[in-house]
Amino acid sequence: MRFKVLLCVLTAAISFGGCKKAPAQAAGAGTPAGGTQAAATPGPAGSGTPPAQAAPPKPVPAQLPEVLAKVNGEAVKKEDFERMVHTIEQRAGGPIPPERRDEILRGALDQLITYTLLTQESKNRGVKIDDSEIDAKMAQLRGQFPTQEAFEKALKDRGMTLDRLRQDARNDLTVNKLMEAEVATLPGPSDAEAREFYTKNPDKFTEPESVKASHILVRVDQKADPAAKKKARAEIDAVLRQAKTGVDFAKLAKEHSQDGSASQGGDLGYFAKGQMVPEFDKVAFELKPGQISDVVTTQFGYHVIKVVDHKAGGTIKFEDAEPKIKDYLTREKKQGHADKFIAELKKKAKIEVLI
Repeated sequence: MRFKVLLCVLTAAISFGGCKKAPAQAAGAGTPAGGTQAAATPGPAGSGTPPAQAAPPKPVPAQLPEVLAKVNGEAVKKEDFERMVHTIEQRAGGPIPPERRDEILRGALDQLITYTLLTQESKNRGVKIDDSEIDAKMAQLRGQFPTQEAFEKALKDRGMTLDRLRQDARNDLTVNKLMEAEVATLPGPSDAEAREFYTKNPDKFTEPESVKASHILVRVDQKADPAAKKKARAEIDAVLRQAKTGVDFAKLAKEHSQDGSASQGGDLGYFAKGQMVPEFDKVAFELKPGQISDVVTTQFGYHVIKVVDHKAGGTIKFEDAEPKIKDYLTREKKQGHADKFIAELKKKAKIEVLI
């Protein structure tokens, strides 16, 4: 697992791209959803008590020195911090909001300090990484780009060299191996703990009525002229005829659908009642598994819908939920131990923040 305290640091250290949604979650333009449905993940119930007000962060100066902090005498450099901030902004899709600048920058600096401390601890413990592991990591990073030229341009734009990227990859793998070793001997949750969590969090184990469906969309603007609407309607009618005669629906979606789901054969996954726009929602929940709709008109254009599965709402049985509960409790236990481990390292370290 990747530990939450390190996610931002490690991504900033070695990753180029932003966070991409998985294909099944990505809502392409024209998808008839009001929003994507998050997967149900068990989690602790809120206490209802409002959090205590934290003290405002210390202002971060506009002009930064070359060294922002020292961890056991090792410099935390401005160039690494700025690269990290750049990645944060890239992932957020825009600049850091001025009103949150001090909060976000202070948090970023603390994570960079933590990363430096863990890198030092990895060296102290003699954690080793094989060259083959680094080669695989480098190949993964290179694979984010269509060509070698695009990869090299991205490096240049970020002021990186291949040697520096390789070193960052080594540090990333070393720190993660350290953390994995630290939590490796923790016992997993017991059956009783899983049952207790299930009993105390009934709201986490209910699911609404839902369907799994695919669709094909021929887009047309509601304000389009009659000729454009007629052309789009003729196109969707032709697709519908093929679908009704048994032509593979996924193949038709890939060839004809003008929606972001086309590359997945029109698959929209499971969605709950009310998640889609009303016209689409009504038809999808009336169809039986295997049935194909007539043409459905929405604000996005003309759709043909095929329902694959229909689930009644209700409570998830403990036996079905148990594996996910244990996985969640395991991750929480490991994260808690990791946080405690890092806090202890910080207590023992000499950390000087210079801004």
